[in-house]
Amino acid sequence: EDRDKLLRMRKNAPVLVHPHPIYDFFGTGSLTKEAARAKIGSSAGPLLLFFGYIRGYKGLSYLIEAMPLIREKVPAKLLVVGEFYDDTAPYTELVERLGLADAVRFENRYVANEEVEGFFVASDLVVLPYVSATQSGIVQIAIALDRPVVVTDVGGLGEAVSLEKTGFVVPSREPAALARAVIRFFEEGWAARMAPWFEDERKRFSWKAMAEAIDELARLIEKR
Repeated sequence: EDRDKLLRMRKNAPVLVHPHPIYDFFGTGSLTKEAARAKIGSSAGPLLLFFGYIRGYKGLSYLIEAMPLIREKVPAKLLVVGEFYDDTAPYTELVERLGLADAVRFENRYVANEEVEGFFVASDLVVLPYVSATQSGIVQIAIALDRPVVVTDVGGLGEAVSLEKTGFVVPSREPAALARAVIRFFEEGWAARMAPWFEDERKRFSWKAMAEAIDELARLIEKR
């Protein structure tokens, strides 16, 4: 999508597409899910993670609206971790109105690098219900830490997800679509089915591959 935008501005520009590299420096590799949940104070059971600054374009309200539908089939809880850049009231009021006080937990604060691994390892599924995007470092943290994702089909988010290997892609602004993907993930046992794919994905999104892409772009420019 970004390539197409660039070419609309400059039709003959030399372009090479490469995805956002992974953020693999958060992981120690030694933290188990049980230890991570104890560390963040989370109980057992299916756990969804929404991570990062909370702004309107990230579509958190749609995920909250999906939670009652999800919980009809799966007793999942939602952990929202990140500093609010929006007014918190619409989100907390939505949670109360939908009767989700015991199912949605907010960590409204800046999260230091040392804490990031715990939240991802504790979770089963990372959800990005964005209504607009380019790419996202959140997807790349999830892949680095072997966590499947559900993303919406905006910007380059869907291009970063290998369907039914590292996650699912759903339409944006549709709580029912989010709910169906989450329910499917848990009911059909996709965590185990996706687990073998993350090693290859980390190679695809490596910083080495990014550096090679920059070298290739430089060669394309030199030829012009």
